[in-house]
Amino acid sequence: MNKNGLFITVITLLILCSAVLPAEAALPENFDISKNYYSVYGGPDLNATLVGDKQFSRGDTATLNINMMNKGEISGFKSEKDADIGNYADEMLQQSEMQYEAQATMAVGILATLKSDNPNIKVKSGAQEAGTLMQGKESASPTQFTVEINKDTPAGIYPLNLDLSYQYQNNVQVGGDDFDSVTGLVTNKEVGIWYENKTQTQTINIEVKKEPYFEVTNVTGDLYPDDGGMLYVTYKNTGEETAKDSTVRISASDPFSTTDDQAYLGTLKPGDSEVAVFDMDVDETATAKPYSISSEIFYEDTDGHDRTSDTIKVNTEVLEAKQSLYSLPGFELGTGITMALAACFVMLRRKKQN
Repeated sequence: MNKNGLFITVITLLILCSAVLPAEAALPENFDISKNYYSVYGGPDLNATLVGDKQFSRGDTATLNINMMNKGEISGFKSEKDADIGNYADEMLQQSEMQYEAQATMAVGILATLKSDNPNIKVKSGAQEAGTLMQGKESASPTQFTVEINKDTPAGIYPLNLDLSYQYQNNVQVGGDDFDSVTGLVTNKEVGIWYENKTQTQTINIEVKKEPYFEVTNVTGDLYPDDGGMLYVTYKNTGEETAKDSTVRISASDPFSTTDDQAYLGTLKPGDSEVAVFDMDVDETATAKPYSISSEIFYEDTDGHDRTSDTIKVNTEVLEAKQSLYSLPGFELGTGITMALAACFVMLRRKKQN
């Protein structure tokens, strides 16, 4: 061993746990407490905060930005072994352990997991690594999670559970007996650091805001190929806020067309319904089957801002083509016979008159 240098052996003991450990966790057998000068009380304390947008609309896919700060503290020390007065190596080891024990508030290797107990809110992101935080420090960048909000979610506050798992320094031991009087260092110092796992759970609240929400509750009207017809669509405000000066517009696509693609609905309070009427044309080659037509509603919210709803589907149907008189079987033959009889009747009448 080189006495002019500093030789330090660091022993890290990782004891895996699945929950928060009791205050008096048992020391592992290979942790030599005879060289343990202090026990420390306290540790990390992570505080998570949702930054940026906290309010979302139903149907949104949102990114949550969560910031973390370590508010941990050391509440006290307990002396486990006094240094031998005059034994410089022992005194230096005692001082050294005190410095190591001060790191007990550091949260090492933070792993953040966000969970939702409500089926209307789905967390799409898995566990996220959030690094290491020293006491009093804040995360350099937010930890991000993606959530999906069901389009039928009622307005209100929704709590999400944030699990923060990390390791912390539970105890430290130091050892060595080779003291260099020139450098004032213990040259064969050994350091044993005992880490434990810990999990903190915190609630993160998001809000689904109150706003108008529209649904199609009824569709009537007979639409025929090469003919079309009137389409009657009932829209209902199933949201929590009033929609003022509402106008609905449909997007007609093949086989539909129209020059009448808008209808005025007026003011729709929560629970109100209104019927929109559209004059639809249908292509002559249209297949008789169900179709879906897209629509959207333009309105003014309670704050006077212009808004546009999400796309609202209108499910309708093209019926079998009407059979006109001209298309009936035998129509042409019957017409020819009738015309021939009429011609004979005219000729006979003229001959009789002559």
